[in-house]
Amino acid sequence: MSEREDRPRIFADREDGGRRLAGELGRRSWTDPLVLGLARGGVPVAAVVARRLGADLDVAVARKIGAPGRREYGVGAVTPDGPAIYDQAALRALKLTAARMARAETRERAEARRRLERYRAGREPVVLTGRDVLLVDDGLATGVTATAALRDVRAAHPRTLVFAAPVAAPGAAARVRLEADDVVCVSEPPGFRAVGQWYADFRQMGDDDVLDLLVR
Repeated sequence: MSEREDRPRIFADREDGGRRLAGELGRRSWTDPLVLGLARGGVPVAAVVARRLGADLDVAVARKIGAPGRREYGVGAVTPDGPAIYDQAALRALKLTAARMARAETRERAEARRRLERYRAGREPVVLTGRDVLLVDDGLATGVTATAALRDVRAAHPRTLVFAAPVAAPGAAARVRLEADDVVCVSEPPGFRAVGQWYADFRQMGDDDVLDLLVR
């Protein structure tokens, strides 16, 4: 971690978060870098990082699998093609099993595939093999969605794989570091409840917003 603070750090918006994160990442040297924005909110952050590093920009998709009746509470995550992963502690706490989550898993995988197909817009997937790949999101809360995306990217054999975000919950970065070669965040503020609390402007991104950033 590049910085730990005893007070909250507030970002004006995702672009501001991207600029500060790019400042951290710009101190390193990269080999044929590729920046993947984790859709949707990670894409505007990733776009700023890619410009700063002179890197290619593309998109990655992972979907949270929410608890029954509490879809915002993620107990797992899934990508368009990779296996679903689950937070076993969360499942135990809610007396759930992966088998009980099968319907939600199928629904979220279908949505992940729909989004990726739209974002690709007929383009061939970018080659990841042998490149330094940076998976970028707007924040890291539990790490379950990031873990699913990182495992998906790892299967494509990048040279190195780094996860980066402007803000992370204390301890979440350590969990994600098990999947990535490194984790880079600007801040790990105490009192973390949700990613959005650390942004003055955290408006919801739509598919058209993502497509616009990818085209530009």
